[in-house]
Amino acid sequence: MLILSCPNCGELKDETELSAGGEAHLTRFGPGSSDSDFEGYLFNRENPKGVHFERWRCSSGCGKWFHAARCTATNEVFGTYSAQVTEPPQEIRDVVSAKRPGWTWRDLS
Repeated sequence: MLILSCPNCGELKDETELSAGGEAHLTRFGPGSSDSDFEGYLFNRENPKGVHFERWRCSSGCGKWFHAARCTATNEVFGTYSAQVTEPPQEIRDVVSAKRPGWTWRDLS
């Protein structure tokens, strides 16, 4: 079972107490954007096997959104952090790099 720590309220929650929100760090397009930009935002996702950054909502706790870094192949969690940032904090990237030599952050926008 996936267990994440909400960085907002500090509570440990299992996945049944959270709501998944999909891929994190997307450039969101809405009204006024081109059809191709909006289509890309709606339908194109990375969906990697390996390190992935996701949005989660602490639905049975504080109700706030946060981001998590985890491996989709093993469910290993590298850390959680605020949803109000545009890229993972350096400390999370360092943890991932230490556990996955050769991994580097790339801008997903």
